[in-house]
Amino acid sequence: MSKTDYSQYTDEELISMVQDKDKYAFNEITHRYESKLLNFINGFMNNRAIAQDLVQDTLVKVWLNAHKYQPIAKFSTWTYTIAKNCALTEYRKIKRRKTYSFSQLSSEDHEFKLERMRGEENGDITSDNDTFNLIRWAISELPREFQEIIIYKDIQEHSYDEISTITGLPLGTVKSRINRGRQKIREMIEQNRRNS
Repeated sequence: MSKTDYSQYTDEELISMVQDKDKYAFNEITHRYESKLLNFINGFMNNRAIAQDLVQDTLVKVWLNAHKYQPIAKFSTWTYTIAKNCALTEYRKIKRRKTYSFSQLSSEDHEFKLERMRGEENGDITSDNDTFNLIRWAISELPREFQEIIIYKDIQEHSYDEISTITGLPLGTVKSRINRGRQKIREMIEQNRRNS
């Protein structure tokens, strides 16, 4: 079987092959998830270099812990949980070292969907570079309970149902936290602009 044939398999079929130490199946998983994981982890870290390292850590853990995966859960859910744990562990280390900085952010290395921040409940946010940076700053300042949900929804574009599955939160709680998180972002941006 050629390497290209692996693109026809589902994630769950691929991880089953990885459990049998099939490196080509793992390469396909890496191809599918590397950029998604980078955007996801960077949403927590706001540091692309650190995020890239954590993506590699996540993929190594997927390979080493493939035998622990159970088909009762979606592969994507299992993988994002590993990625989140890697990100949170690193975040805590950085906080302890007190060297963490959001000062080197740019709009180019983040795929935040601004249009998702528009709407009657949030007002209109224009898509200039200052706004990108303000949104990134505001997300970094959110309480963790809101930050995680916003990253899942507005950066990774998961559905409400998927977020509920990943976090274990009731669907109503997920929707409520997304709305409240977006509102907090809007308020922080408005306050920042009033003060500048």
